[in-house]
Amino acid sequence: MSAPERIPALSLPVDGAAAGASGAAPAELLARGELTVRGRIPEASNAALYCTVSLDGREAACVYKPVAGERPLWDFPDGNLARREVAAYEVSEATGWGLVPPTVLRDGPYGEGMCQLWIEPVPGDGPGEELLALVDPGDPGPGWKEIGLAEVGEGRTALLVHADDPRLRRLAVLDAVINNADRKGGHLLPAPGGRLYGIDHGVTFHTEDKLRTLLWGWAGEPLPEEAVEVLRGLADALAEDGALAARLRPLITGAELEATRARVAALLGTGVHPRPGGDWPALPWPPI
Repeated sequence: MSAPERIPALSLPVDGAAAGASGAAPAELLARGELTVRGRIPEASNAALYCTVSLDGREAACVYKPVAGERPLWDFPDGNLARREVAAYEVSEATGWGLVPPTVLRDGPYGEGMCQLWIEPVPGDGPGEELLALVDPGDPGPGWKEIGLAEVGEGRTALLVHADDPRLRRLAVLDAVINNADRKGGHLLPAPGGRLYGIDHGVTFHTEDKLRTLLWGWAGEPLPEEAVEVLRGLADALAEDGALAARLRPLITGAELEATRARVAALLGTGVHPRPGGDWPALPWPPI
């Protein structure tokens, strides 16, 4: 897409634009508000525009990803990234966990695209609030889950670990449901109030097993009872006459919807977190 590429890149955060919509449902503001492009996010592989959206005196910052700015992916030939991002939000909302920022599909200055509430991440107050770390090989110690060994330069090897954090565990379950092929560390956004969000869900919902994530620390472990109850609710909501199925039909293909049902059924059937498969790289690259 040529036009957005001419928009100046931003050094974020841009200004004091609100990261949330006070007093109203953010989804309504994102869907109906006036969308104003402020600049281009240079790190994104597809066109991603930093915007503000305003409605009836309320304003919020958001990200707008127009379909016209997407680069075709050979292994995701159906649909588009924007609709999958919205579908991931719908599944997240159905879990009740609120792990994906409010996201809508709407028209914008460069056509149809995904519009998502901007989340300004907040750093942790101490080492105990870190989500990812590199430690010496061996037992990572309490509070950490092992991901795998990583080369860190000069012939040195370190152990990549993630926090044994219930918020991350919920996200690992969501990723297994939506078949997330790109859960990187940079997609984890700690937010005020102890919230944790995951972003960038364009490569999801494939009919084949594409799960690629940094959150393998619970692989093979029993699912928490909370997750089992959520998965049971998703199974009901994904039924032919279910509310979630109705919301997903305009966003993903029928085969992708059926594969989502099958993944939920498989998780309930095994009762454990999935393990890495052998036909697809287990870790995203770069991991952060």
